[in-house]
Amino acid sequence: MKSILVIEDNPELRESCSEILELSGYKVITAKDGHEGVNCAIQSIPDLILCDIMMPIMDGYSVFSILANNLATAKIPFIFLSAKGEYGDVRRAMEMGADDYLIKPFNPDELIKAIQTRINKVHQQNAELLPVAQQKNRSMNVGEGLERLEQLVGHSKMRTIKKKQTLFYEGDHPQGLYLLAEGYVKTYRLTRDGRQLITGLYKPKDYIGLDALLLDGPFIESAEAIEDTKAYLLPKPMVVNILDQNPELSQHFIRILSNNIHEKEEQLVELAYESVRKRLAQVLIRLTKTMQLQQLNVSREELAGLAGIATETVSRVLTDFRDEGLIEKSNGHIEILDLDRLAKMKS
Repeated sequence: MKSILVIEDNPELRESCSEILELSGYKVITAKDGHEGVNCAIQSIPDLILCDIMMPIMDGYSVFSILANNLATAKIPFIFLSAKGEYGDVRRAMEMGADDYLIKPFNPDELIKAIQTRINKVHQQNAELLPVAQQKNRSMNVGEGLERLEQLVGHSKMRTIKKKQTLFYEGDHPQGLYLLAEGYVKTYRLTRDGRQLITGLYKPKDYIGLDALLLDGPFIESAEAIEDTKAYLLPKPMVVNILDQNPELSQHFIRILSNNIHEKEEQLVELAYESVRKRLAQVLIRLTKTMQLQQLNVSREELAGLAGIATETVSRVLTDFRDEGLIEKSNGHIEILDLDRLAKMKS
């Protein structure tokens, strides 16, 4: 029997949720406020938590933050309950790493479906956790620090991010460090006229948000999924604690940041000095290496953001590349026919 912790200050709603869940075969634990809810979660380790946002003593956001930073409770699926359905509230809840957000009043079917979906996903994720931890590069002497980081991955929740969904926005403060498990993510900054300049591309097993975490500051760029993506959110206090106690792992992360800086320096040189043909050729090469695909599913807008040119110019240059036998275009896909000639293209 799966156990559900219901944290709700409204006694009628708390009783109603309990009755619905018990009739559906769940064991129910209840708490009348956030402080009591945190204690119940730590003592009972439920299979899922339902938590109201607006509560006295401690609100739902504080409850989630405390439990997400506790190794014993960090992986428990967490669903917010709230009468407020504004975009900003939903965005804050999901960016913190919550699994779902139900707006009051909800019907019994909505409640049961949301719970079943999240519990089923836990079983699916458990089968995926160990391979991700085992596949990480062990060639560097990062010793105990890497083992502790792998344990943290094993206790962290995997987030599913749909295509074009945002992980975080420029100016947000990081809740933790993202480890990409599946899919691809781009980071970008907006120009004054609203255009995107793509600053980074991330593939499975890459860390996202490392600079903001180490600098203890806000994100300086936004991050968006290029396709359906899965990522682990490793809680910030736990990652910082591991790094503080394991200097060799800190050095490993510094190397990662140094490589990122070199890649961005190369991008800046291309933007400053190369022709549009050379810049777009380099972008296609970079995408091919990152995604390890000869056929790319990428929009003109994304290519423009990577190359720092107008979308109309992208269309014109891609047509030239097709006429020259370098690529083939079909139904929004770009197939690379001659990677060597693209690499040797002169400015």
